[in-house]
Amino acid sequence: MWDTTPIDIEKDKAVKLYRNMLRIRLFEEKAAELYRVNKVLEGIHTYIGEEAVATGVCANLRRDDYITSTHRSLGHCISKGMPLNKIMAELFGKVGGCCRGKSGSMHIADFSLGNLGANGIVGAGIPIAVGAGLSIKLKRTDQVAICFFGDGAANQGTFHEGINMASIWDLPVIFVCENNLYSTWTRQSDVMRVKDIANRAAGYGIPGIVADGNNVIEVYETSKKAIQMAREGKGPTLIEYKTYRFRGHHEGDRTQQYRPKEEEEQWRKKDPIEMFRTFLLESNKCHENELKIIEEEVIEEINESVRYAEVSPFPPEEEAVKDVYYVHESPLNQLSSESISKKELKEITYREAIREALIEEMNRDDRVFIYGQGYMGIRGGAFGVVKGLQDIFGKERVKDAPISESAMVGCALGAALTGMKPVVEIMYMDWITLAMDQIVNQAAKIRYTSGGQVKVPLTIRSSFRVLSSTGPHHSQSFESWFMHVPGLKVAIPSNPCDAKGLLKMAIRDENPVLFLEHKGLYNLIGPVPQEDYVISFGQADIKREGNDVTLLATSRMVHTALKAADTLSRQGIDVEVIDPRTLVPFDKKTLIDSVKKTNRVVIAHEACKTGGIAGEITSILMEEAFDYLDSPVMRVASLDTPVPFSPSLEKNFLPNEDKIIWAIKKIVQ
Repeated sequence: MWDTTPIDIEKDKAVKLYRNMLRIRLFEEKAAELYRVNKVLEGIHTYIGEEAVATGVCANLRRDDYITSTHRSLGHCISKGMPLNKIMAELFGKVGGCCRGKSGSMHIADFSLGNLGANGIVGAGIPIAVGAGLSIKLKRTDQVAICFFGDGAANQGTFHEGINMASIWDLPVIFVCENNLYSTWTRQSDVMRVKDIANRAAGYGIPGIVADGNNVIEVYETSKKAIQMAREGKGPTLIEYKTYRFRGHHEGDRTQQYRPKEEEEQWRKKDPIEMFRTFLLESNKCHENELKIIEEEVIEEINESVRYAEVSPFPPEEEAVKDVYYVHESPLNQLSSESISKKELKEITYREAIREALIEEMNRDDRVFIYGQGYMGIRGGAFGVVKGLQDIFGKERVKDAPISESAMVGCALGAALTGMKPVVEIMYMDWITLAMDQIVNQAAKIRYTSGGQVKVPLTIRSSFRVLSSTGPHHSQSFESWFMHVPGLKVAIPSNPCDAKGLLKMAIRDENPVLFLEHKGLYNLIGPVPQEDYVISFGQADIKREGNDVTLLATSRMVHTALKAADTLSRQGIDVEVIDPRTLVPFDKKTLIDSVKKTNRVVIAHEACKTGGIAGEITSILMEEAFDYLDSPVMRVASLDTPVPFSPSLEKNFLPNEDKIIWAIKKIVQ
């Protein structure tokens, strides 16, 4: 443990610390009171008893420093400078709230103050703070990122992945564990062998400090030293502040069901506000009347916040569909398929097209950086896409990452939220399951829950599908899952031209994009324009025109579909082949216009049939093109089994040309 014996703190600083703790305490007591009369809309997780931690830490921060918060967020928000009236209106669900009524306390954020958001998922803010630290390091500023989390988060994988990543990259992140002894209703000692969570820092080669979280001066002095080290480029620190929440896990929680009465009584004797108030009086920093004036001023400020929240209106109904995506104000040099075909072309592979897109965008925008596994040396990642890029751009912009998928995506998200444009590679789509929270609950939702405060320019590259006897953990195709996630875009190119244009578009987009690359296409050669171009999302491409049947296919199945169409043309069946190119946004118009002409539809993809994209697309046709259909929509997909290893089973598992031909003949005949 560091020596945190404080020097004599000056009066102005002491008064500010006291005022801030009091603002947190009285604000939350008022919010809890208003919850009981149904004005505050959620049973907030109060910070009462822990005020010294947020107060002491944030007293060392500048406006441009970053924090990530937890579901117990209000102390952090107030300490980072968020106006009480905006916070109260947010708790009321009013449009005058800091997030326009879309966040509540568990997702509250103020990016203008460096508050990157509270979080309803335990431990989820840890890799996001690491990403903010990486952004700081890449931009070469002296900011810091503070990650607040509770003792329960120390058992999450994000804790270990995030701290390890911050350690190996020497990032200016201070991990602040607010150990109030209970994870919801479970005592720390029942789920953790170590007494001090800070001891875990040794496993990552960083300082681990234990301090009294109810002594605001000790918190201030301890965090001051760690923050100064981070500003000087000396890397991260884990600080564990021992503290206690005086109220339940949330409003309405009965602590007597799981906490000993004697324990509560002992901790109440260490009330951080009462102890500091006594210190101010006994040290003659303040007189009783001075403290009374402060208390009256704080009460009036809180009452004013309630009046503001009361008169602020609820959001209008149309607000519900705003802020899901950032809408670009002007086109991004988009080219249609027709205009591309008229350009001067060159023949390159799908792999080379992706590599060129990365090089061109990194040259165009210094904010773009990439990371994944195996990026160092001659291999160039699992499929050689980034080969040689580290020699061109250096190790800072082309980084080797640990195998920590959740931290990789969360770190990229944190960097995106703080001004960078990361492209992170998850080697196989199967492993995206390890990062689902950061993709689905964090990246896809943070623009919306913040009330449109922030852009999220994050690109996640991943490879998918079968590549000869790789079995069920390297071969799956989960693209349909992400059609169900508002806020996320999904691109799935089938050829080199589309791969390059869509990836460049993804990197320039200000929204999170999942970019899916079929492993079987990396060596495919095709024409690509020599000039700079991007392909707009939501613009399907008609790969072959026809009049009898519409055949929609994705990725490698586009090539199988074209072969089937050629075979059927010799038998007198004219098939139109459509490649949607992006699943979100999905080009309904091109598909429906084709159906109006052909009156029949077959949808082919390599994912399993049940729950695949064909089901959603069929529903679109039922709702918007039913009158034009002369037969049921047919689906051609993989079997509803895990991906088999044996070549003979694998062959039967996958859709193929014969299965497509059978489906088309069935609806034609």
